[in-house]
Amino acid sequence: VQLVESGGGLVQPGGSLRLSCAASGFTLDYYDIGWFRQAPGKEREGVSCISRSDGSTWYSDFVKGRFTASRDNTKNTVYLQLNSLKPEDTAIYYCATDCSGVLGYWGQGTQVTVSS
Repeated sequence: VQLVESGGGLVQPGGSLRLSCAASGFTLDYYDIGWFRQAPGKEREGVSCISRSDGSTWYSDFVKGRFTASRDNTKNTVYLQLNSLKPEDTAIYYCATDCSGVLGYWGQGTQVTVSS
């Protein structure tokens, strides 16, 4: 059972990235999927959640209007599109099979760095 995030990298302010969260050993469409991030010296915070039932989404106020979560059950993968990136979006981004941040499987994270 494994979750693997990918797609992070170094991008200039205003740029975009698409993060992927791929599952192996189990089926993602049975789970709500949460995206979280943790910046150096800060606590982990919730970024987004996408429902298993109807694909409805939630976003934190910090990313609303800039980030978009989606899922492709045929690929057993969930995505987080990051647009209009700001330096304060710099963090390690994680996906998890739970939107509370308490339970579920977690990936190893992918680093997003926004800098000119």
